[in-house]
Amino acid sequence: MADGVYDNIYHKLMSLDIAPGSRIPIDVLARELGVSQTPVREALSRLEREGLVRKEHLIGYSAAPQWTRKQFEDLYAFRLLLEPEAARLAARNMTPESLRLLETSAADMGHGEAPVDRNTRYSRFARADANFHDEIMKIAGNDVIRTTLYNLHVHLHIFRLMFHTRVTQEALQEHENLLAAFRANDPDAAYAAMYEHIQRSRDRLLSAFE
Repeated sequence: MADGVYDNIYHKLMSLDIAPGSRIPIDVLARELGVSQTPVREALSRLEREGLVRKEHLIGYSAAPQWTRKQFEDLYAFRLLLEPEAARLAARNMTPESLRLLETSAADMGHGEAPVDRNTRYSRFARADANFHDEIMKIAGNDVIRTTLYNLHVHLHIFRLMFHTRVTQEALQEHENLLAAFRANDPDAAYAAMYEHIQRSRDRLLSAFE
């Protein structure tokens, strides 16, 4: 039940059914979902750790506000500093088993369920994308980089809802370029592929601020 409640609220946040910055009344959600307040509180606590909701004393939970352009630019500048190097480390550490796991993670984005609801499709893609990047960080073996980056991806999910499905197709091709570098055990190619992927992702999402 807890996972189901989490998934339901997650999709509401991702589809903007719960707007950025708006309050999230626990009692209203519980009635809407037909559950007690306990699993709702557990789900909101988990979403708070992921950065999608916030909790304030005496006020309660609210959806995280939309990022400003400066926050967005700062995040991508930070990613460009860390993730290409992590991809290089991952290429050096890659084993056949690690590569299989990474390929499975990538396949989840391209061959998962295809919900008719556009926002649900994007939210599922965003989650799979975050998992793919985290798998690379895990293989890289630098726990400081992985921990630092882990929660940053979720902040970008909401931006993905603003774009046509070609965004996901472009990202899939960029992920395939990364996988090609990993299959070749080429650290420099992995660095370059990750750098290009992050730059292209930033360029795609910038129009959200125009």
